[in-house]
Amino acid sequence: MYKPLPECVTIKASGIHDLGLFADQDIKQATNLGVTHLKVDDLIIRTPLGGFINHSNTPNCVKVELHANGEEPFRKKWNLVTTQDIKKGEEITLRYTFYNI
Repeated sequence: MYKPLPECVTIKASGIHDLGLFADQDIKQATNLGVTHLKVDDLIIRTPLGGFINHSNTPNCVKVELHANGEEPFRKKWNLVTTQDIKKGEEITLRYTFYNI
C-alpha cells in the first residue's frame, strides 16, 4: 500500500499557515523523513511531504540535496532531515529556499 508520508508524520491544521506536518510520535534528531522535492530539468516537483511543510525562521528540519545517478529521470532530489528531537504533536518546519514567503 502506498503511503505518501512517513508513519511518524500526519497533516493537521497549522498555526503557521493552513495545514502543516506534525509529529505523530517523538522523532529523533537526524531522522531522514523522506523526499520533499525532485528536480527534472528546470522543473521542481513537490512530493506530498514537501507540499505540506510550513516555513519557519527557526526550523526543526533541513532539506538535504542528493544528486541522482545517471539512470534516474530526475537530476536532483531533496530529503527532509530533522535537526533536533521533535516531540509528538510538534509541527515539523523548514526554512523555505525554493519559494518566496
